[in-house]
Amino acid sequence: MRPLLTATALAAAMFAFASPGQAAPRDPAEAKMVAVIEAERDRNVKLLEALVRVNSGTMNLAGVERVGQMLRPEFEQLGFEVRWVPMAKVGRAGHLIATHKGDGRGKRLLLIGHLDTVFEPDSPFQDWMVRGDVAEGPGVGDMKGGDVVIVAALRAMHAAGTLKNADITVVLTGDEEKPGAPLADARADLIAAGRNSDVALDFEGLSRDAAGRDIGSIARRSSTSWTITAKARSGHSSGVCKPAVGCGAIYELARIIDAFREELPEPNLTYNVGLVVGGSQAKLNDGDTGGEAAGKPNIISAEAIARGDIRTLSPEQEERVRGKMRAIIARHLDKATAEIEFSDDGYPPMAPTDGNKALLAKLNEVNATLGLPEMPQGDPANRGAGDISFVSFIDGLVGLGMAGEGSHAPGETADLKSLDVQAKRAALLMTRLSREPRPAR
Repeated sequence: MRPLLTATALAAAMFAFASPGQAAPRDPAEAKMVAVIEAERDRNVKLLEALVRVNSGTMNLAGVERVGQMLRPEFEQLGFEVRWVPMAKVGRAGHLIATHKGDGRGKRLLLIGHLDTVFEPDSPFQDWMVRGDVAEGPGVGDMKGGDVVIVAALRAMHAAGTLKNADITVVLTGDEEKPGAPLADARADLIAAGRNSDVALDFEGLSRDAAGRDIGSIARRSSTSWTITAKARSGHSSGVCKPAVGCGAIYELARIIDAFREELPEPNLTYNVGLVVGGSQAKLNDGDTGGEAAGKPNIISAEAIARGDIRTLSPEQEERVRGKMRAIIARHLDKATAEIEFSDDGYPPMAPTDGNKALLAKLNEVNATLGLPEMPQGDPANRGAGDISFVSFIDGLVGLGMAGEGSHAPGETADLKSLDVQAKRAALLMTRLSREPRPAR
């Protein structure tokens, strides 16, 4: 009877750790993972605080590397082989890559996060603050919270013995918020890791709907920037829009932009104009983040420039939209011309494939085990571009990090309760996936 009593006592202990509204898994290893995550709540929050207190704006290269150094021992003590990949060749700090060798039988998992934030050292938003279950700080949700979820879930797997046989690669990029160029070099290591994996799990923030319901994300849209340069004949404003001179470059650019607004809309597409300059002379700065223009009210504009982006859900949609934009631009006003250039270093889309849908179904099986509500499939238009799109040739799931609000803005917050929930979901999901037979290649 001793083994039976021991198992019963263990099950009771595991149940005691279950959060209100959540169930204790029947599987002993899964119950152990839940218990460990609950027991290590304070430890995980302290790690999150320590990471947030180090500024790691993308261009603060030393700060980004420092966050990587802080996370390195978290993986090493779990048996991962960890390396820092410098990215000086693309003008960025580098990436942290951690690899765990299992038994070579189960599916190989790729966990994706990033070390950098949008808040550079000159940002006034540099504090850490906790009010009840809400933590506030730069990058707390996007995405240092997700990095901590990864660590918390792997710790739980290690404690329960399920990490031992799992083949897992963790890639934490150092330039997700402002990628280095060329992008092919900046993402070469991530793509290589994807080629050696079967499933990708992205730990960006958890999506929630207006009712506070957790949402499953199986797709992300692309992000491609564009630049329009319009030129026209200049002259005295008394002749504007007359046959001899025409309307000028600013009118030509305005025509194009408004035609985009009316003619481009379709499902899963957004187009944005982020910058416009125009006048007698106009030029952009070296970083294309601003510009200069000169002109007078009584001079017809000779030059106008606009920069913006488009976001699509598939390469086919991207090409179709680009074609529409080029056709609109070709309808020039009299005495005016315009050209459009698309960036070569855009983020690709991640389409909602059947494989991704199957992953969400498996996550919902985990939710059922934990006594959590089913997560419906989210609208990809509600998510921005992300690193997982570079490995969309394998099945993927997005949004396994912490829930929060105000991402990319002063006052960014994260829901501390979601740290435990997401770590539990991730630990159980990764354990189950790692036990599935590795597909033949």
